[in-house]
Amino acid sequence: MVTAKVWVLKKHFEGFPKTSDFELKQIELPNLKDGELLLESVFLSVDPYMRPYSRRDMKEGDIMIGTQVARVVESKNPVFTEGVFVVARGGWRTHFISDGKNLQLLPSGWPESLPKSLALGTIGMPGLTAYFGLLKVCKMKPGDTVLVNAAAGAVGSVVGQLAKIGGCKVVGSAGSDDKVAYLKKINFDEAFNYKTVKSLDEALHKASPDGYDCFFDNVGGEFATAAIKQMKKYGRIAICGAISQYNESVPQKGPYVQVPMLFKELQMEGFIVTRWDSHREEGLKALLKWVVEGKVKYREHITEGFMNMPMAFIGMLKGENIGKAVVKV
Repeated sequence: MVTAKVWVLKKHFEGFPKTSDFELKQIELPNLKDGELLLESVFLSVDPYMRPYSRRDMKEGDIMIGTQVARVVESKNPVFTEGVFVVARGGWRTHFISDGKNLQLLPSGWPESLPKSLALGTIGMPGLTAYFGLLKVCKMKPGDTVLVNAAAGAVGSVVGQLAKIGGCKVVGSAGSDDKVAYLKKINFDEAFNYKTVKSLDEALHKASPDGYDCFFDNVGGEFATAAIKQMKKYGRIAICGAISQYNESVPQKGPYVQVPMLFKELQMEGFIVTRWDSHREEGLKALLKWVVEGKVKYREHITEGFMNMPMAFIGMLKGENIGKAVVKV
């Protein structure tokens, strides 16, 4: 029998998560039945969505939600052979048993030299979020000016690079000078540190005096309020996340967006990437091609050790990562 280590939600987060909100447990896994397989996590993802979803979808004592790249170590399922790597939604576990449903093989043609952890980042859910958010929600077209916040993160860094591939001018905002330097390295046209500028309004106007056609919003709050004022007429806004608000004990109040949205005739749409699951392979194929060709560059913030899952999650929420935050088991 295999003993799995798991992290459970010991206590619902009140404000910012603390390490004491998690508890490490061990679970004895049963022997495999026909059709089942045993998986061992190799890389685990920590993502902003886990913060609001933990309140919405989890009870105290539940295993933390999440995705991993896992290796099949034993199989009684003819579809998955031992040694194969898959992307799974198994939560924060070192080992788990699956019936094979909802497991996804890495895209065909994945080079051996390419880190498999990218299936949790640039060539995974965050990359697909950028891809479909730009194409389906922002309806990006050549010549557009695209604004993205949290631009050095897992989603934002891909948004900017895909927009450049699409013939757009790209402006990014991030929370440190190191992150701004990274954005310039991956060919953002303009980038600024929102924490050090005297005025968000002035920084946004200076970066693009003519305004913005598309705003890819990962942050919400004060930044979104300022950005909406800088939109061009008929601009499109894709609401991907609201990380500035996830850890608030008291909900933020206004100001309100109706007046600028009305007179500029803006379109604002929230989206969750699973809406386009039927086109997932199309997106992954494109992302893999651009990464292999060097048109989309990646950076990962890797934390070593399953024991450090809570620390990695909290660090990601604090913005300690450049690129995708991943835990290597």
